[in-house]
Amino acid sequence: MQLVVGRIGKPHGVRGEVTVEVRTDEPEARFAPGTVLRTEPGATPPPARNTVPGTEPGATPPPTSDEPGVPFRVPAELTIEESRFHQGRVLIAFEGILDRNTAEALRGTLLVVDSADVTPPDDPEEFHDHQLVGLAVVTPAGERLGEVARIDHAPSSDLLVLRRPEGRTALIPFVRAIVPEVDLAGGRVIVDPPAGLLDL
Repeated sequence: MQLVVGRIGKPHGVRGEVTVEVRTDEPEARFAPGTVLRTEPGATPPPARNTVPGTEPGATPPPTSDEPGVPFRVPAELTIEESRFHQGRVLIAFEGILDRNTAEALRGTLLVVDSADVTPPDDPEEFHDHQLVGLAVVTPAGERLGEVARIDHAPSSDLLVLRRPEGRTALIPFVRAIVPEVDLAGGRVIVDPPAGLLDL
């Protein structure tokens, strides 16, 4: 199973660095120099129909590979050359990405790891995102509220993104007062939401 640990955002500077939207609770480990991350196929949206990339009004021509006339393709794997935190964001330099145009071509690419390569947490009260995604969300009385769609890692606390049966989503702070129990064996998360939380 492939786990998303980040999403490449806009370039930072002119030397190929990119911002990365973190989707892991272990960014120091996941984005350490030397780490090889797979890229999610199809993560970068295709150009609009009947549009040649780089020909839209005001567009920058697409970057090319090292070979003349060959357009740049997002590689299947990217190796982290350097990473740092700057103003609350992760900035990463990947091997072989040396300029802003090439970095721009990576925008929107998902960075993934294989769940088999992720060691389980030592603390029984800690969970990896992939362990929670897809679990049923129920109240202490057993009323089904939906299922965990993903985990958002906010500065104040992690948030369970709940997919409601009618299709909309709700954010639930992943704190013991609201989420008293995670039952992995039973495939469920017990949530005791305060009044109005699911209506936000």
